[in-house]
Amino acid sequence: MAGPVASDAVTDAVQQSDELDVVGIGNALVDVLTHEADAFVEANDLERGAMTLIDMDRAESLYAAMGQGIEASGGSAANTIAGIAGFGGRAAYIGRVRDDQLGTVFAHDLRSIGVTFRCAPATDGPPTGRCLIVVTPDAQRTMSTYLGASELLGADDVDGDLIAAAQVTYLEGYLFDRPEAQEAYWKASRMAHEAGRRVGLTLSDTFCVERHKQAWRLLVTDQVDVLFANESEALALYDVSTLDDVVAHVRADVEIAAITRGARGSLVVHGDELIEIAARPVPSVVDTTGAGDLYAAGFLFGLTNGRALDACGRLGSMAASAVLGHTGARPSTSLAQAARALAL
Repeated sequence: MAGPVASDAVTDAVQQSDELDVVGIGNALVDVLTHEADAFVEANDLERGAMTLIDMDRAESLYAAMGQGIEASGGSAANTIAGIAGFGGRAAYIGRVRDDQLGTVFAHDLRSIGVTFRCAPATDGPPTGRCLIVVTPDAQRTMSTYLGASELLGADDVDGDLIAAAQVTYLEGYLFDRPEAQEAYWKASRMAHEAGRRVGLTLSDTFCVERHKQAWRLLVTDQVDVLFANESEALALYDVSTLDDVVAHVRADVEIAAITRGARGSLVVHGDELIEIAARPVPSVVDTTGAGDLYAAGFLFGLTNGRALDACGRLGSMAASAVLGHTGARPSTSLAQAARALAL
């Protein structure tokens, strides 16, 4: 099994200790997106509009059946890291891929947008994970996800140099299922704090929270400095029924919390501060995929570049709105230009 390797290239983005804004750790997946007729969904027995976890055989057969499309690096934390790079931030990513075609696609795609990705591909075990996305004429996205090599990330894959170089180490909740990944998260968090850095976490999904609630509570209380969650995830984490109760808990647990609320915007909690951030309107919401990931991107870019917390929240809202009006989890316009236009 392969772990992180150092690069001697002069362009490596970790030459100095202060050179990175954020390093993300999460499921390294390739998004494979194709447009297909309704008959394709029926012929391949897909559940329209849903996300379904699939095994390797199913992934290979479905991938072979899909027509020409787009292949790009994906996964929640990878989307956030790509967003930070889109703002002009200095970002790196830690995730596990295999030495196969999709592993090459994942690595090349991240590096092409300026993200440091130096994890050596695994030479054995399952192939690179992928999310196979079929878009039908009604604009529905039907997703089949094979986690593959990504879910085998463990403590040996944690790159201590990248962790020490980044102002924030950002952890993705979707990866938390396996004990090896939980060990990696604890190791990365301790490394970050030993280097005087912050740890950020996104809860990712209510089902993730429910499966590992006590483990999450322990990690949040002991290690997390910046917490991202939507309202339902936060309510589930603390087993409470009101947002006021959530605010009381996060004030005790973390330095900063950003609670997203869809069209109602977000709340940023910092000590006694409670900052309400309005959602940015979009003409038409086409696809909400990636909105939470991009909110975190804008917020973390602001936080690591000296912005006040209200500006961090507005950067998050702006970035989230940039993916709502089109299909896909990455903005189709420049986040850096949009931030400058809004004087953020």
